[in-house]
Amino acid sequence: MRYAQFGDSGLIVSKLAFGAMTFGEGALVGELFNKVDQYLADRMVHTCIDAGINIFDTADMYTSGQSEIILGKSLRAKRQDVMIATKCGFRSGDSIISAGLSYRYILQSIENSLKRLETDYIDIFFLHIPDPWTPLEETARALEAAVRRGMIRYPAFSNYPAWKAQRLIDLQRQQNFTPMVAAQMYYSMLGRDLDGDYKDFLAANGLGLMTWSPLASGFLSGKYSKDNPVPEDGRRAKFDFPPIDIEKGYRVVEVLRAIATKHQASIAQVALAWVMQQSFVSSVLIGATKLEQLDDNLNAAQLTLDQDDLGSIEKLTAIQPPYPAWMQPMGIDMLTSEALKQ
Repeated sequence: MRYAQFGDSGLIVSKLAFGAMTFGEGALVGELFNKVDQYLADRMVHTCIDAGINIFDTADMYTSGQSEIILGKSLRAKRQDVMIATKCGFRSGDSIISAGLSYRYILQSIENSLKRLETDYIDIFFLHIPDPWTPLEETARALEAAVRRGMIRYPAFSNYPAWKAQRLIDLQRQQNFTPMVAAQMYYSMLGRDLDGDYKDFLAANGLGLMTWSPLASGFLSGKYSKDNPVPEDGRRAKFDFPPIDIEKGYRVVEVLRAIATKHQASIAQVALAWVMQQSFVSSVLIGATKLEQLDDNLNAAQLTLDQDDLGSIEKLTAIQPPYPAWMQPMGIDMLTSEALKQ
């Protein structure tokens, strides 16, 4: 396993992290149902620990809280050796106040997560999604209260636009609150939106980056093709998310197939290795419903893509930066640049 420093913090995280979103038995979202029981979850978690993974991610709303319960039991004997990350923000109950990022709900959610996870503290606590109704000042105050009470160690955010995350971070700094340590964001070959200003925003604030859905919800595993666009066991058949350009996806998979053959690897391993090799990515979330799927993903940690591989992928997947990002190189004055060369 490879490791990285999580932003400017003292946390050292494995380059692959395990996401327990598949844990539990029942509805996850829409027509997507989970069927990973405690026995299978235990085997997956122990396999991850043996492979060197030291961070496990879940959320209060995954399978109605079952994910946290199962993960907590699986990690019980190894709690001091690993980090647990969880989240709140999406709806987790039927009452009108069982969602969002209010002071009340954040603290209640953390208390409930601690009970389900059977732990005294949460290492990294993510705001799962921005709350359009709660003032950012209130959310910042709730996170600080949780830190001071010892309920969480590090606050973080997920799925935030840069401008809103920056406002929240600035509020924390103004109040001398514990600052955000990391972001958890979607990033894959078919979803490279972070390549614009977002990665500069992360660097400017010393934030680590944990990426979710590096295989675009299984599309980059290679099981989807023009001949078999809706495989029976494919998650996207029941929940078509995150959105991708399907035709581009087919072309990308064919390039990955050639690279995988060259390295005697799987298509999924190539897709995961590419994300891990992006300089601004700290850790990459993987998830699984079967042990063989998990074993295959874990082997991506041993794969290093060469410059030819990276060039082929870049040529096919790079996105055109939005304005004003594409205009910034014009600000590099050539005379000044030449004068400053050492």
